[in-house]
Amino acid sequence: MTSPAGPPPTGSGDGERQRLKLLAVTACPTGIAHTYMAAEKLAQAAESRGIEMKVETQGSIGAENVLDDNDVKHADGVIVAADKDVDLSRFAGKRVLTVGVAEGIRHPEQLIERVLSAPVHAEGGAPTAPATSGGKERSLGYKALMNGVSYMIPFVVVGGLLIAISLSLGGHADPSGGLVIPKDSFWMDVNNIGVIGFTLMVPILSGYIAYAIGDRPALVPGMIGGWIANTGELYDSKAGAGFIGAIVTGFLAGYLVMWIKKVKVPKFAQPIMPIIVIPIVATTALGLFFIYVIGKPISWVFEHLTDWLSGMTGTSAILLGAILGLMIAFDMGGPVNKTAFLFGTGLIATGNQTVMGMCAAAIPVMPLGQGLATLIRKRLYTEQERETGLASLFMGCFGISEGAIPFAAARPAQVIPANMLGGTVAGAVAGVAGVEDAVPHGGPIVAVLGAVSGVPMFFVAVVIGSVVTALATVALVDLGERRRRGEAVGGVGAAGPGPVPAGVSAGAPGAGGVVAQRAVREVEAVGASASSAAAPAEPAAPEKAAALEGAAEAADSTPAAESGVDEVLSGYLTQQTVKVELDADGKESAIREMSELLARTGRVADVDELVACALRREAQGTTGLGEEIAIPHAKTDAVTEPVVGFARSAQGVEWGSLDGTKARLVFMIAVPEAAAGDEHLRILALLSRKLMDAGFRERLLAASDESALLGVLREVG
Repeated sequence: MTSPAGPPPTGSGDGERQRLKLLAVTACPTGIAHTYMAAEKLAQAAESRGIEMKVETQGSIGAENVLDDNDVKHADGVIVAADKDVDLSRFAGKRVLTVGVAEGIRHPEQLIERVLSAPVHAEGGAPTAPATSGGKERSLGYKALMNGVSYMIPFVVVGGLLIAISLSLGGHADPSGGLVIPKDSFWMDVNNIGVIGFTLMVPILSGYIAYAIGDRPALVPGMIGGWIANTGELYDSKAGAGFIGAIVTGFLAGYLVMWIKKVKVPKFAQPIMPIIVIPIVATTALGLFFIYVIGKPISWVFEHLTDWLSGMTGTSAILLGAILGLMIAFDMGGPVNKTAFLFGTGLIATGNQTVMGMCAAAIPVMPLGQGLATLIRKRLYTEQERETGLASLFMGCFGISEGAIPFAAARPAQVIPANMLGGTVAGAVAGVAGVEDAVPHGGPIVAVLGAVSGVPMFFVAVVIGSVVTALATVALVDLGERRRRGEAVGGVGAAGPGPVPAGVSAGAPGAGGVVAQRAVREVEAVGASASSAAAPAEPAAPEKAAALEGAAEAADSTPAAESGVDEVLSGYLTQQTVKVELDADGKESAIREMSELLARTGRVADVDELVACALRREAQGTTGLGEEIAIPHAKTDAVTEPVVGFARSAQGVEWGSLDGTKARLVFMIAVPEAAAGDEHLRILALLSRKLMDAGFRERLLAASDESALLGVLREVG
């Protein structure tokens, strides 16, 4: 039994207990392989020392092997190896060591030693950012913003689609003005439900930004602050501060709570601090600060902005349209957007419908442009973002500019300028063409319902603006990714989940943990694209989690004789796709040789495209895992069915692996775009767990021919 280096263990205190009991949580926001590899390594290290350990995994399919109250009660320490926030409140009073998930893979033995002298987690303590050994990871601010965005997205999608459906099926252009749905109708009820989703969207964004910074005590002030920011009536403004105001209140609430937590209070008051004192003080202070300090200037600015616009009605239509389009696109339902919208709406009653025509053309540009961007360059976006992009396209058709908010909140520096450029172009084209809109609404829906005059030019303005937004977004996002890769090449760890180029050495002291995080995260991309980062990962259904858990366990327990003679992984890996010796001596030639190996099955329609797709993935980040392993992969319609190959290299291939080793064991996974996500996750989970077994790797290296290799590979499942 390992002796604690510090004070005695914090478990149950049962003197008769012979074995130390530790708990662990492994988690990453976007994948399977990283989470399961860390879990397997920790479990193996504990077993080799005679220590009892239970590991909870929080991968992209949700939590498995969940730690219950009884586990925590009898635990002597908890290791949290995670790249996302994990709720530590259940571990109050226990020794808790928090590190990055790569540390669980690289140094499990050291973590077991260190946890016994780790600090005791206090009641109400906030989640601690993972401490990795070197490199630069995403800042707390970035993680908090992504946390808020991930929770906001379902509200945007559900609210926006319900409003769009109710408008399309129950709405019509009213001669007296407006795009209306009859009151007391079924579609009005559907619309109202959607409006509730949109109403909650902004407080949710604010609340979960605050939660990621200050933990549970920050949730209430964050949400109430977001509601205040979005409700202009509270500070005499016709337009609330929108999602930008919500981001401000989220960060203010989170850091305010963090500051209040540092205040020393008497011991008797400590239990009520996180549930009563901190939320009340922070909510009151933040609310009053926004209303009296921030809100009043916002109201003043936009009142004068309206007056300024009123003075421009006689100027060039192109200039006015460009300015209105820029304002509409800036914050998508926020104060700048609403100022332009209300200005156009007010002029309809005076008989001037051209100003509203400019606004109407710009309104759908942001969601249409962002949705189009996800189709133009799919590799720049996660699967969840691409799904949100489809919903954004649908919302754009109905003039719901908020459909682009998730993209703007996640990448404000790239998306907002692109939106503004497209909105400016659309507004200017509509202005010079003299497009008119008789109702206070925008998007193609108003043209379809007959509220727009100059319909052809209206659609020209919308299409041009949307294309400009999409192309600008793709260019700016791609530039951001290239810069991030460039920083990594220079030896400075790029922020967050940014990819690492294939040639980066992981051998330098302090660099291994961060390079490992990025490398494995890229290996996970096939599975991650079938599920949701972040976020914070969106959990799948319980039955999906159970199926994956069962499959992974089966990989370790099923005798080889029970598997098929020449098939592994449901037939995706066969004797046709196994090779004893790679001829290639470089990564690119190895990927081509592996692709030709997969083509033996007849499932590869275009070898060159498969190679190109796999190399594009490598350009985003190495798929060398370390331990002499590489798992290149591609998701492309160049293959007709999922297929997996394996080959050995006697000399090893330089793969830019996380530990500096050359790849001697090379697996290649290729799946079509439409392949079922669960299979990707299953393959990755099975391979990841089994490859952490040193004996399994040794058996692969020792096998004499294809038949012997396949016999060893049958242990995978």
